[in-house]
Amino acid sequence: MKKIFLIITILCICISNVVAESTFSVVPPRNVIAGRNFTVTYRLKDGQGTSFNAPDINGCKKLYGPAQSTMQSYEFVNGRQSSSTTIDYTFTYKALKEGTYTVPAASITVDGKVLKTKSVTFKVLPPDSNSGNGGGGSQGDVDIDDINTQTPDKKISDKDVFIRIILNKSQAYKEEAIECTMKLYTKYQSIEGITSATPPSFDGFLIDEANDQASIGSEIEHYNGQNYLTAVLKKYVIFPQQTGKLTINSGQYDISVVQYERVNVGFFTTSRPVQKTVHVKPGNLSINILPLPKPQPDNFSGAVGNFTVNSNISSTSLRTNEAASLTLNISGSGNIKYIKEPDLGFPEEFEQYTPKVDINANIAGNTVKGTNSIEYTFVPQAVGEFTIPEYEFVYFNPQTKKYETLKTPSYKLNVAKGANTPAASSDQQNITVKNTDILHIKSGDKGLSKDNTPVIFGIGYWLIYILSTLALAAIVIAYSKHIKFTADVTGVKKARANKVAKKRLNVAEKFLKQHNNDAFYEEMLKALWGYISDKLSMPASQLTRQNISEELSKNNIPEDVTKELITVLDDCEMARYTPGLTNENAELTFKNACDIIGKIEDINK
Repeated sequence: MKKIFLIITILCICISNVVAESTFSVVPPRNVIAGRNFTVTYRLKDGQGTSFNAPDINGCKKLYGPAQSTMQSYEFVNGRQSSSTTIDYTFTYKALKEGTYTVPAASITVDGKVLKTKSVTFKVLPPDSNSGNGGGGSQGDVDIDDINTQTPDKKISDKDVFIRIILNKSQAYKEEAIECTMKLYTKYQSIEGITSATPPSFDGFLIDEANDQASIGSEIEHYNGQNYLTAVLKKYVIFPQQTGKLTINSGQYDISVVQYERVNVGFFTTSRPVQKTVHVKPGNLSINILPLPKPQPDNFSGAVGNFTVNSNISSTSLRTNEAASLTLNISGSGNIKYIKEPDLGFPEEFEQYTPKVDINANIAGNTVKGTNSIEYTFVPQAVGEFTIPEYEFVYFNPQTKKYETLKTPSYKLNVAKGANTPAASSDQQNITVKNTDILHIKSGDKGLSKDNTPVIFGIGYWLIYILSTLALAAIVIAYSKHIKFTADVTGVKKARANKVAKKRLNVAEKFLKQHNNDAFYEEMLKALWGYISDKLSMPASQLTRQNISEELSKNNIPEDVTKELITVLDDCEMARYTPGLTNENAELTFKNACDIIGKIEDINK
């Protein structure tokens, strides 16, 4: 029986190898610097090749190759056996000078068939310039490819590790999308962690934050004559709400850099990692915001970007007192999330409800793209023929610098009498209701009172008068107390600090249960920084770990509690840039945060 199973397995492997189609591709080089070596790999999958031909790369010197390596893998999924064979042909080249180069198409013959790769291009960056001052920490001292130059005896300067705020445009119109990137530049290969000591602020902007971020060292960029490992820390799309010169406050960051100390172990020399924290303040960045051109069209929607629009109605044959809906769909890119629902000009005979807005839009490139669907629910109150007029959607296109108009069609509606509509009397049939505040005159005996006693002589009148006076006095007293309470802004913030923090912690707990750690840690930081700001009556821009320690000490908070609070803040900041943390880490952080806020509240009772 075992022999039969073994034979079947071998047959499955052979069949899968026969069925699998051979592919031939090229793995282009990345992060090439002039004067240094790099590799190009040609990869053959599921095949045995002959007559391999790899042409030279003009402008680059071939040093060695091809070095051949083979890897074979087996899979057994859902009762099916499959195998895959990969053969890599690797060449080593030297980049002679900066520029853009092409890896020509290579060819190989597999089972009599010639397979070719696609030609690909790559860039060779210039080498570091020799403009350093020659002292420790100068630009030329640290080499991104050599840890032997990244030793603890070198001071880490602001030319070795820094953060830039990068905008995709130097000026923009009000409400126009602007891409804002926080980008790390480092000469050091290892960054252990990045903590936002003071978060950035975008006064005068609405912001959308992207969730993705690159790993450190995934790209090399040549900037100011030097080559740096780079990583996008945060990416935003911001929408200016004011005109003139607006400033983005970059905040401050604590970056844990790993240097390598050479140590002797017996007869061998090895490197030992040593962490060093540097404080980085990128510096503020300003941008000029232009007002939208005038005159603005009367029906301008406030939308800025590039859009399309359409509408649809549930039915054009309706009955009174029965609900129907008309949906306006706006699609495109720009400030689509912030477009206010327009007035479509429904007839006065229609009762309207608050429109239902459904927005599905996300950051795409340097803008926000998606849809904004607005559903209008209405109920006809009168019989007849009515028209919902065509709607003109007017938006400003920053590319053409013009206002553009899109139209939706008009809708003719026939409204019949509904089942719950009361029948009109014979003398009222020819009256058409045009305003809901004008009703038919009711005739006949309506049982009106014939008692002519003045109301002022009644006990009920005086009772209502006395109760109203007492109620007014109570309202005045309560309002006076409220004014005094709200006038003390600092006191109000302190009193509500715990309540606001609990609300944010509840939101964070929901993300924790959903195993959404990124959103959890972001909400935790909002809760903690907001709580400290309110409790200490300090703006967020002035909060540093030193200030927090000093102010909490003034408020009789023990030093050990302060240290626990700082530790939780550091854990949350570290977690935002440290992938792979388990949910147990997040649960412990949440518990510690709740305990610390509880301790501070107990002390300040």
